[in-house]
Amino acid sequence: MLEMNGAPHLQPNSKQSSREFGLIGHPLGHSFSARFFAEKFEKEQIDATYQNFDIEEAAQLMDIISSHPLLQGVNVTIPHKQAILPLLNDISDEARAIGAVNVVRISRDTDGTPILKGYNSDVIGFCQSLRPLLRPHHRKALVLGTGGASKAVVYGLKRLGITPMYVSRTPKEGQFTYDDLTSELLQEFTVIVNCTPLGMYPHIDHCPNLPYASLTAQHLLYDLVYNPEETLFLKKGAEHGATTKNGLEMLHLQALASWDFWNE
Repeated sequence: MLEMNGAPHLQPNSKQSSREFGLIGHPLGHSFSARFFAEKFEKEQIDATYQNFDIEEAAQLMDIISSHPLLQGVNVTIPHKQAILPLLNDISDEARAIGAVNVVRISRDTDGTPILKGYNSDVIGFCQSLRPLLRPHHRKALVLGTGGASKAVVYGLKRLGITPMYVSRTPKEGQFTYDDLTSELLQEFTVIVNCTPLGMYPHIDHCPNLPYASLTAQHLLYDLVYNPEETLFLKKGAEHGATTKNGLEMLHLQALASWDFWNE
């Protein structure tokens, strides 16, 4: 689950439910997932609860599973999307190709031994929300950031027929640094996806270091951050005529995909 910032943390209700789900990550001061699933369960009268598990190490998930015998699935957010991989018994082909997992389905063997399978729903939400905005000239994309979320974005862009290139603060072969982003380069790369937390509430006056004056109506700016609704990154893009979109719809779509994975 891609968690950047959002709804207040909701404590699970006291009623014992037949199924439990949750989110692991650190820190989890705010969580889109908790509110989304609480509302879903109430609206659809699903006998289940969802809670946050703030853990510093991915391996602590095994302790949570031991103490929560009704836990059937978790979403995974930063910094555990890659660290969770060694704990898994199985992984979907797509998640394996991406190299990051944000959904884990938990089943149990006949002796009670937990069986963990990992999936990636970030790529589903990203592709479904980006596709309607794409135009024929959107052939190359800059992906700002190199974490777990960006891996799903790169995979999704390739699936959509767009050539992606990572942008990082530190030089690395096959990647751009922010100092490389000239006006000429931006005329070639007309899709820009922010996979960093820059601009997230409360640091709303921050944004990635880009030559924004070089943006045009041909550009498409997509921000995985959704709080605030319009980040400074998106605002600067809109001021130059670019098409812009935040990550809220992506979160809704990938949350729904998570539910499908848990109920396969």
